[in-house]
Amino acid sequence: MHEQVYRQGRGGEQVRPFARAARVSCRGYSLGLQRVVTDFGADVSFGRVPEKVREHYGIEVCASTVRAITEGHGAVLESACEVSVRLPLGGVTRLVTEMDGSMIPTVHMAADKGDKRRQRKVKWTEARLCLAGLPESVSRKYAATLGSVEEAGRQWKSCVVQAGGGRATHLHCVGDAASWIVSQAERQFGAQASYLVDFYHVSEYLAKAAVVVAPQSAQAWLQTQPERLKKNHAEEVLAALTPHCEAVAMPDTEAPVRVCQRYLRNHLSHLDYAGALAAGLPIGSGEIESSHRTVIQSRLKISGAWWLVENAGKMLALRVTRANQEWKSYWTQLRQTNA
Repeated sequence: MHEQVYRQGRGGEQVRPFARAARVSCRGYSLGLQRVVTDFGADVSFGRVPEKVREHYGIEVCASTVRAITEGHGAVLESACEVSVRLPLGGVTRLVTEMDGSMIPTVHMAADKGDKRRQRKVKWTEARLCLAGLPESVSRKYAATLGSVEEAGRQWKSCVVQAGGGRATHLHCVGDAASWIVSQAERQFGAQASYLVDFYHVSEYLAKAAVVVAPQSAQAWLQTQPERLKKNHAEEVLAALTPHCEAVAMPDTEAPVRVCQRYLRNHLSHLDYAGALAAGLPIGSGEIESSHRTVIQSRLKISGAWWLVENAGKMLALRVTRANQEWKSYWTQLRQTNA
């Protein structure tokens, strides 16, 4: 655009009325335009953003600037993330909360001198996502981290606090029984949390065992065992498996019955499906699985995308802010701060 520029006296300071009124520097981006760019950049690849901004607003931007602005706001949100380490007094009566990990593609640069292109190492890094919310509500609070298991646990507790949890809240935790998730549930919430193994994961173990236990009537056998589990009759399921257990010398890959039996025995205290169903609580962790796709994978796992870990963390912060319905409040606060 063409901007009228004035000068105060001969050789004096330039005066840019429009830039001053719009609170934007020359060749800079107003807060409104930054929001537009970040809004698109948090959803689609940086290379596609210029076309979208041009189509909707008639403004030319470049992909490198889109990346810088988007990741810049992601860094602000990431650094401003407060992690609660203690549950407050009181709280809502009950919350449903889940935690799970999802692998995203990352790039790691070696510190050696030379051609950096030859020093790039690609690998998969686990992004740990958690959610919490009232059982009767579809609204959820989210938190995510690429950090350690301990950091994921702290984020989990913070997520519960954001959802209204406190020391008087009973927490219904559902997950795939990964040891790090179970241990963090116990460490962060103690006796006020009950952990339930995702029913679908248990059913997968049973399905593999059914082929060996009842090769001629696997479907009928498979219909009986889950119903027993839903009535908390896990011992009956174990009894049905025991006569068919493979020899100890056989590897786990060839011993589905033994593996299934061991899985059930290891998690007998996490199979209270009857209690959950009677209370109207979920027995599956499909919600966190779905959230992985919508919150993380739809942006950080798009075709051809590989992330530096620090940049992936910034994008996670943006995606979680959006999922928590805090996007508008972030920009409103930023505008008030810069007013």
